[in-house]
Amino acid sequence: MSVKTSAKARGFFVTGTDTGVGKTRVACALLHAFAATGCSVVGMKPVAAGREDGHFHDVTALMAASSVAAPGALVNPYAFDPAIAPHIAAARSGVAIELERITSAYASLSALADVVVVEGAGGYMIPLNQRQTSADLARALALPVVLVVGMRLGCLNHALLTRLAIAASGLACAGWVANCIDPSMDGLAENIASLEQRLDSPLLGRVPFGSDVKARETARLLSVRHLREGAA
Repeated sequence: MSVKTSAKARGFFVTGTDTGVGKTRVACALLHAFAATGCSVVGMKPVAAGREDGHFHDVTALMAASSVAAPGALVNPYAFDPAIAPHIAAARSGVAIELERITSAYASLSALADVVVVEGAGGYMIPLNQRQTSADLARALALPVVLVVGMRLGCLNHALLTRLAIAASGLACAGWVANCIDPSMDGLAENIASLEQRLDSPLLGRVPFGSDVKARETARLLSVRHLREGAA
């Protein structure tokens, strides 16, 4: 079941080659980049797992990067304290993650902004419940996917497998981002070139190592031209 959205809304589903590869950083940067083109923007984190210091920092970051103030229940329909796989966190809480609840929240958000950036949980195939994965959510939302590749040893295999999974879902890979999470990675440039050759989607930008690089600064490193053209 695909979600029905506002005719004006465009959406993107941000996934990663793994957990901890910079999805939130890139999702926030995309929000800032689209806002700089004059679009109203809102971020969404359908499932958050891992409360720190009383906050879900990815949710907080997405809301701060949004130009539209949206109800928290729409931005983040499901939130669980332990930083573990979503389906396990949900089961421990006695909750079943339902895609229909998420797609309904997305439809409401799409009526509020020109662009909705949805950040998935973990990697593309992470389970959300007993039967469905993050890939099923992306398919239910019917959104083009932006792939964040954490540039470190092993990323080629992870990126190419994720790209195959996106294609198997019947979704477009709107672009990918090289997030340089390992400052000592040997062959960084060669690895990026290999992915440019093989991923069959545009490289939106390279993000340098450093957690101190803010989302607005990261936005200037990304090109959303391909995303705007693809969504036109």
